[in-house]
Amino acid sequence: MRTGVRPYTHKPSTRAKFMAADTRLIGGAPGDLRGLFAAMRRYIEHLGVKGYTSQGRYNAERYIRDFIAWADARGVTHPQQVSRAVLERYQRWLYHYRKRDGNPLSVSSQRSKITPLKGYFKWLTRVAEIPANPAADIDLPRKIRRLPRAVLTVADVERVMALVDLGTPVGLRDRAMMEVLYATGMRRMELATLETTDIDFERVVVLIRQGKGQKDRLLPLGERALHWVRQYLEQARVQLAWNSADKTLFLGNEGNPLNPMWLSTVIAKRIDAAELGKRGGCHLWRHTMATLMLEGGADIRHIQAMLGHADISSTQIYTQVAIRQLQQVHARTHPGASRRVRGDGADAPGGAQTLADMPGPQLDPNDAVADLLEALDDEVIEDGECA
Repeated sequence: MRTGVRPYTHKPSTRAKFMAADTRLIGGAPGDLRGLFAAMRRYIEHLGVKGYTSQGRYNAERYIRDFIAWADARGVTHPQQVSRAVLERYQRWLYHYRKRDGNPLSVSSQRSKITPLKGYFKWLTRVAEIPANPAADIDLPRKIRRLPRAVLTVADVERVMALVDLGTPVGLRDRAMMEVLYATGMRRMELATLETTDIDFERVVVLIRQGKGQKDRLLPLGERALHWVRQYLEQARVQLAWNSADKTLFLGNEGNPLNPMWLSTVIAKRIDAAELGKRGGCHLWRHTMATLMLEGGADIRHIQAMLGHADISSTQIYTQVAIRQLQQVHARTHPGASRRVRGDGADAPGGAQTLADMPGPQLDPNDAVADLLEALDDEVIEDGECA
């Protein structure tokens, strides 16, 4: 273990500046207590009181800030000046907006930028800061049924893993991280905040603490991912760590907890190195896990439990799945669950429940799978990750 080494001090990220209420990044008369910016700060505080996570508040704030900056450039600085016509004009602007590469914003991006405004102005109406809600009748862009994003095949996965240099602490760390992402499909924020005590080596499970929606969940890890986590802990983490009190599982090059945005970049570089013609970061592993387990025969409710989705659509209710049952399904349907190469059904344990065995509403498999994949695509936009 390294001792006497000062931790590397990173420059504050855009997110850190947002969370610190850095008003240099925005217009909207920040000093005006009745202005849009000050009202936004009160709204974000309200979300915190209601139990929203820091990630959820950050996502809401960054999109509301986008609108405030747009409105400020057009002389709209106070909530009372925002009408339905103003919001519809903003919607049209988003529709015609072109990114640096010349492409328009996706429908999901447009929806993500409008949805927080509906909550913001609804709250302003409720607390009587404005007489009526200008966003009440604003229609969100219609979702488009899309073909699934490119995901990794089993051969792709093995190529990416094989190219990692295991002779360095960083290489061993990256291999362990990708194995965990592949095995569990956890979100990048969940991976970045894992602690060493969240891995249960005896039960071969990992505990996600305070995931999206501040919900805990227990996930099967599989023998293969567990093996690489053990290798990382025994050989690499001890070389990266400088603070023995820090229980964060995966550490950065300087021994600090990982920044989620930086984490995506690291994982994306590992995938690019394999020259597969597929791009993505942490979320690509999440999508790959879900797709391969679906192809392996897992039913939609088990995938939903793995991903930590509260639901897949507003009209479908999902039963909770016991961890033992989830482990059985994971072992049977996930190609990377075992350290051995899977034979023709030789590794499939018996007794795993199928959809027909489980209580609850019966789902149309095609609609449920389409909803699941669409929800995964929407997460990419929400998390700000190009995957």
